[in-house]
Amino acid sequence: MPNNSPRKAAHNTTSGLPSPDAEASARSAELANRIHAEITASGGALPFSRFMEQALYNPALGYYSAGANQLGAAGDFVTAPEISSLFGCCVATQVAELLEPFGKAGEILELGAGTGRLAADLLEELERLGQLPKRYLILELSGGLRARQQHTLKERLPHLYQRIEWLDQLPVEPLHGVILGNEVLDALTVDCFEIDANGAHPLEVCSDGENFSWRRGPQSAALSTAVTDIEKNLGHRLLPGYHSELCPHLGAWVHSLSDCLAAGAILLFDYGYTRTEYYHPERRQGTLVCHYRHHAHFDPLILPGLQDITASVDFSAVAEAGINAGLELAGYTTQAWFLMGSGLEEQLARTDSTDQMAYLKRIQELKTLTLPTEMGERFKAIALGRELEQPLSGFTGQDLRNRL
Repeated sequence: MPNNSPRKAAHNTTSGLPSPDAEASARSAELANRIHAEITASGGALPFSRFMEQALYNPALGYYSAGANQLGAAGDFVTAPEISSLFGCCVATQVAELLEPFGKAGEILELGAGTGRLAADLLEELERLGQLPKRYLILELSGGLRARQQHTLKERLPHLYQRIEWLDQLPVEPLHGVILGNEVLDALTVDCFEIDANGAHPLEVCSDGENFSWRRGPQSAALSTAVTDIEKNLGHRLLPGYHSELCPHLGAWVHSLSDCLAAGAILLFDYGYTRTEYYHPERRQGTLVCHYRHHAHFDPLILPGLQDITASVDFSAVAEAGINAGLELAGYTTQAWFLMGSGLEEQLARTDSTDQMAYLKRIQELKTLTLPTEMGERFKAIALGRELEQPLSGFTGQDLRNRL
């Protein structure tokens, strides 16, 4: 990649980042050796999506597989449920609305439940609303995170624990209810590409001694078609020097969720853009970013297995994938508007205003979740539905579907 790319700027160095301990360093080195061996066996390079898959999801050594300390103040990043129970309580209001038509037969499937905080907040609020699901299913591939979720939920909700089941794969029998994912889309693997005078080239990962480096791969019909489709949607060409990403498995992933939903909705929350925003001419270095112990940087080729690697979400692509899978686009809006439409003011009113410290803390949490300079506009909510009988209240305040 050219030197003006932030992905190149780090030059495979951890300078300025906290040093991993000896155990983490050894684990990362073992994973790096395995990736180097795969690069050699593959003829000298791997698609970035394969490198990212190994770095994040290698069964023994990947970032999401090896440990459970990624989330929260002591981890690498903080998600909305960790910031405040306001998030989970508002989501529960929307979920309760979706479960109501199914009575006691409604179910919830959460994809990647993190620490279990969202599941706990949801179930507590759904119990208060009288709309508990028949089952609360959690698809979690990380053994460490699964243990953390089990501890959280058993401690907070011992009387509801029998309703919760952990899965190793998507359920075979389609459910009636809600499939829920918070910051799951951004963890799907992506491929990187670069535009030059001849068109789009994939950016591959190769070995550079003990480190990894980028190289420009040969053009392919699939990539050229994908970029041409993007350009048609934008109404202009992407200029030489432009870098960005594509999510090659998004369509299949959404289709697999569609197969699991008999009726109800898929609710997804994440940071991202519409296609015209994602591939804006000024966003010429793409959206790929890494998080390591609350430090954000732009070199995904260092610290394999120890850092999160993520790209923003193209919500236009998510909407298209849902429609192609036989779902309807039931809603798209910002996180702030979703929370306000799902009873945020009512949730705040439940806070004891005479307890000044607790109330001020709640106000600060609300600001973090909703202000444009915080999570309010950068994070979006999207709903893909099947056999929905009425509009979803969380998406009625500001309907942004026409922007997709």
